[in-house]
Amino acid sequence: MKKPVIDAVNEQIKAEFESAYVYLAMSAKMELMSFPGFGQWLRIQWQEETAHAVKLLEHLLHRDVEVDLQAIAKPQVTFKTPLEAFQEVLKHERYITKRIHDLYDLSVTEKDYPLQTLLQWFIDEQVEEEEAARGVLESLEMAGDSGPALLLLDRELGARQPVPEGQ
Repeated sequence: MKKPVIDAVNEQIKAEFESAYVYLAMSAKMELMSFPGFGQWLRIQWQEETAHAVKLLEHLLHRDVEVDLQAIAKPQVTFKTPLEAFQEVLKHERYITKRIHDLYDLSVTEKDYPLQTLLQWFIDEQVEEEEAARGVLESLEMAGDSGPALLLLDRELGARQPVPEGQ
């Protein structure tokens, strides 16, 4: 692997771990706000983002490349409502999508075919991630300030189960 690609993959590993950390912090805040279902949904996001980072890390290791884990920043969690939280989630997923697309473009430029194959999975995954975030956001917009609607949505999101590894 060429150095610019290695550096970019290591940066993406950092971004995925930062995503996980953000979602874990958001989950904890939702729990404190008495929305355990939203917390559960975000905790599963934390698990998925961690798995994404590990998937990239393993790609480097399989190609006999040293992994350079970098420090991640303390997550800034400023939302006051579930609606604000999921506006942040969608914005963050769009940021990660752009990063994945940029990394794919680099892999094409550098003719790194194995990385292109891996990144196709990430591209498809990001479509799903944005769709899921948009779906929750749309439901929150419909619920508005209705306590019963928010509680029903919280219960629905609390039923989310982790995706089996490798899928």
